[in-house]
Amino acid sequence: MRFTPPMPVFDANAGSGGLGDLPEWDLSDLYTAPDAPELTRDMAWLETACASFAADYEGKLKTLDAAAMLDCVHRYERIDVVAGRIMSFAGLRYYQNTTDAGRAKFLSDCQDKITAHTTPLVFFSLEINRLPDDHLTALFTASTELARYRPVFERMRAMRPYQLSDELEKFLHDQSVVGASAWNKLFDETIAGLSFDVHGEDLNLEGTLNLLTDHDRAHRETAARELARVFGENVKTFARVHNTLAKEKEIEDRWRGMPTPQTSRHLSNHVEPEVVEALRNAVVAAYPRLSHRYYALKARWLGLDKLEIWDRNAPLPIEPAKTVDWDGAKQTVLEAYAGFSPRMAEIAAPFFDKGWIDAAVKPGKAPGAFAHPTVTEVHPYVMLNYLGKPRDVMTLAHELGHGVHQVLAAGQGELLSSTPLTLAETASVFGEMLTFRKLLDGARTPQERKTLLAGKVEDMINTVVRQIAFYDFECKLHEARRGGELTPENINALWMSVQAESLGPVFNFMDGYETFWAYIPHFVHSPFYVYAYAFGDGLVNALYAVYREQGEGFQDKYFEMLRAGGSKHHKALLEPFGLDASDPAFWDKGLGMIASMIDELEALES
Repeated sequence: MRFTPPMPVFDANAGSGGLGDLPEWDLSDLYTAPDAPELTRDMAWLETACASFAADYEGKLKTLDAAAMLDCVHRYERIDVVAGRIMSFAGLRYYQNTTDAGRAKFLSDCQDKITAHTTPLVFFSLEINRLPDDHLTALFTASTELARYRPVFERMRAMRPYQLSDELEKFLHDQSVVGASAWNKLFDETIAGLSFDVHGEDLNLEGTLNLLTDHDRAHRETAARELARVFGENVKTFARVHNTLAKEKEIEDRWRGMPTPQTSRHLSNHVEPEVVEALRNAVVAAYPRLSHRYYALKARWLGLDKLEIWDRNAPLPIEPAKTVDWDGAKQTVLEAYAGFSPRMAEIAAPFFDKGWIDAAVKPGKAPGAFAHPTVTEVHPYVMLNYLGKPRDVMTLAHELGHGVHQVLAAGQGELLSSTPLTLAETASVFGEMLTFRKLLDGARTPQERKTLLAGKVEDMINTVVRQIAFYDFECKLHEARRGGELTPENINALWMSVQAESLGPVFNFMDGYETFWAYIPHFVHSPFYVYAYAFGDGLVNALYAVYREQGEGFQDKYFEMLRAGGSKHHKALLEPFGLDASDPAFWDKGLGMIASMIDELEALES
């Protein structure tokens, strides 16, 4: 049991303008302050509860009958809730200002204490994994309430072949606070502290990346070159972070006997390696008919023979500069959700009214966007860096989709609510699709339709093509690190080896672009996370096609899927829709939707 703060997920789609009253988090539903008596009480309870749990159960799990095992699971789950509540408060507060030394210290202190308090619990999964299969089957047969937790036991037991001795598992748990989590914090604080000088204005990372979507090509180029300059100045630090984390992972994987660096991610996602490989291969094979074709089309729109990297997310020449204020974004997303189901909009509405969203860009705030579920007895929180571009509206729709999913799944309880990453992106990408389709249906002119289609294609390329390229980069990085220390130049070369392949021959790559791997937080916080985006996009494209075909009745099945949380395998969740992600042809359907949108864009040219 390792407790970590929420992971910020970077999204470069941002903008600027007069935005209205942007909401901030009210974290008092977790705790009112770092020195709140309730937090002090819960931390003390946690220490006692973990010690008594170990005293009551260590070495005895094999003797428990079904009723006693159920009581054991309930106690374990309660510990999970209390620890998760504390770490959610500490993590969310930290991400509001990662450069605040007091917040960083509070997060580290909470992590240290909780790691120490929960070390006695390490035995639980180890002993569960030593129980014979028929023993567990008999317990589940004797108690339907205990059988509900079968997926929790199955996920634990997936680690059986890779389990170390009790002493080594306790050691790894204990030292985690000075291992990956410490390097994560160094990365976060370094990124948040970067400063970029653009035309004499001092900007943070988010504001500078935002300029890559500016209408003025010279502004885009200036921002891109300044990003390259600052990344280059800090590349040794980022290379050290990646070298250390990749080596730490290699050591642990080797001791556990993991066959590949990706194995642990596949296990945690509860997805078969061959399914991920089928997804990856389908996307790579589709590069020419997706990203290569689209970017060649975009170069013609921009009147260029070659695109520079600062043109990748440029607006179309026909696209007017537009700022969407906060109320407009809220209305757009809630109306799109309500058009699918009033229930969906009802679940999303409190995020806007009750301090569950932190939207403004602020000094020291972590870049990007995420939805963090906290614990099932509270509610999720959404973080944005809202700067008012139309794509920011899509980011809001995306993160609110996560929030809706997390609210619905909370009914499963703490141990069963968390959805594996492969399905965790389903509701978020579906929320984006609903919002996009609402805007597309309301397009009044061919130019407006073209602008919307092009924006959606770019988002889908960023979600599918770019993320699979990122996945390939990570695979190459971890494999190369097994052969020894990697210099910044080594990592740069690995990054560039996937860029031309994925983006296509229409691109030039400026000097300095080779360092742009440095700011991607997924590589640091959650290795191999990125394929979940492509998985989710392909899945949602297939789901949306079913929705268009079925109409009535789809909503009930969709909400049922979200309510399931992590209680079912992806095969069982998709079966009611007639879909199967293990079928290689499944991915071609989703990629075909992107291709058909590019077909329509090409037709608009004729």
